[in-house]
Amino acid sequence: MHFATAIVTSRAPVLAFLAMGMGWGGFAVYVPAFRDRLSVGDGLFGVLLLGSSLGLVTAMWLAPRVDRRLGAAALPAASAMLSVAFLAPASAPIPALFALGMVATGLASGLTDVVMNARVADLEARHRRSLMNVNHGMFSVGYAVSALMAGAAREAGQPPEVYFALLAILTGAMALGAASSGEVVETGGEAPKATPLGLIAAAGGIVLTAFMIENAIEAWSALHIERTLGGRAAEGALGAASLGVTMAIGRFGGHFVAERLPDRAVLLWASTLTGAGLFVAGLATVPVVAYLGFGMTGLGVSVIAPIALGLAGRAAPPADRTRVIARVAVIGFLGFFVSPLVMGGLSEAFSLPAALCVMALMPLAVPLLLRRIG
Repeated sequence: MHFATAIVTSRAPVLAFLAMGMGWGGFAVYVPAFRDRLSVGDGLFGVLLLGSSLGLVTAMWLAPRVDRRLGAAALPAASAMLSVAFLAPASAPIPALFALGMVATGLASGLTDVVMNARVADLEARHRRSLMNVNHGMFSVGYAVSALMAGAAREAGQPPEVYFALLAILTGAMALGAASSGEVVETGGEAPKATPLGLIAAAGGIVLTAFMIENAIEAWSALHIERTLGGRAAEGALGAASLGVTMAIGRFGGHFVAERLPDRAVLLWASTLTGAGLFVAGLATVPVVAYLGFGMTGLGVSVIAPIALGLAGRAAPPADRTRVIARVAVIGFLGFFVSPLVMGGLSEAFSLPAALCVMALMPLAVPLLLRRIG
């Protein structure tokens, strides 16, 4: 399917992916500012970031019910909630409020994530074309654009609450766009009791691996460049931006590759590149080498979760698709729960570069999990 046609075909979830990317891209760049405002160490900061994981996991269980009840309104409603959620941690003056704000942000992100991925899986089944990589690529576009915007805002001395207030207006407009897209959602009927549990477990494990790595780079790349390598705020922003740009390139390229190569081959090559990139970033001594490593990581990890979610979604019966994707996402989003603990704990005990190098071993799990997928 032509790229432009794929965008038009899935325009409602495209807007949701773009908005979510903009929220988390700005968040990644402002991480050092959040940490400085709260005056906490790496270990405690990692624990505070767990608030988003709690919200995400809760949302995974709620999403199928919300989707079934709201139908076509579920995606714009979740996107609108997400557009204002980032204001909570951005304006929090103390650790406890920051943690609560992260719970709210994680809840809104989780609801949006499950519903928009279910919509893409619906469209893939209906049109018999690959759309998942294009949509996830739009997340990366939003992430990179927002990271650069936030870097400029930080350099200009703008506090996080100002940046995220402006971002809420922009992403709120995207939620309205999703509401007016003319989306048709097929629902109804009792969901089948039998689901492909082996596929869910394997696909969920692959998504977990990808999300652990994505979370590690999103939350710690700017801090690594600024604190470990002595970079300025704008240079730290480029670390997050390089991940977003290369993930966008990888996902848009993956849209074409997925129609020509088997999913298994793509996942094997992608996991290898991801691990190598993390090692390069962890061992870097200057920011430019870290950018190269984060870029390699972005190219590799970009297609891992979309392919795994696509496998699960296409294998599910239409009436059960949201629930199956939610179950895969529950497993996958545990990565956002574990990653802050791993990165924060290892960084506190050893160093942030050591934590990145340990995370580089995670992609070794992908070939093992692929054996569980027929």
